Amino acid sequence: MDIGASSYRRYLDGDDTGLVEIIKENKDGLTLYINGYVNDIFVAEDLMEETFFKLATKRPRFFGRSSFKTWLYAIARNVAIDYLRRNSKATSDSIDEYGNTPVEELNVEKGYLVEEQKIILHRTMKRLKSEYFQVLYLVYFEDFTNDEAATIMKRSKRQIENLIYRAKKTLKSELEKEGFEYEEL
Repeated sequence: MDIGASSYRRYLDGDDTGLVEIIKENKDGLTLYINGYVNDIFVAEDLMEETFFKLATKRPRFFGRSSFKTWLYAIARNVAIDYLRRNSKATSDSIDEYGNTPVEELNVEKGYLVEEQKIILHRTMKRLKSEYFQVLYLVYFEDFTNDEAATIMKRSKRQIENLIYRAKKTLKSELEKEGFEYEEL
């Protein structure tokens, strides 16, 4: 049984601890996922909060066509895309043109990604194309299946498989440039 779905049902039935459980379970991963879109950890935190605010106030229906986590990440993706659309009028920068990772973001990532290899891997992933980062993060850090990643990213399963292949190949090349070899690639 999907724990997030049961917590959400409890929340909809009036038990606020259900929403608290959902937030505790998903806030860090959701923040890093959103950060892959906006490349600003502080904005990503705000958008993560906005995602949970939508869940709390609009109370969208969860039909169970996917796992609750997949559904939640799809909502977060839409929040991030809405933010980028709103702010694209203010700036002509694309997602890939944003600057390097701020020092404060590295501190957050170090707290979340404890092992040194994962930190190096994550930094290298941030330099990849946005869609490569997204698919690798969803599949390898959040343990989504290819079908779930396809649902979140609004792609076909075949497109996700191709993206994963190209993303892993590019990531391996980038890691080798730094003299780092990651055995699981």
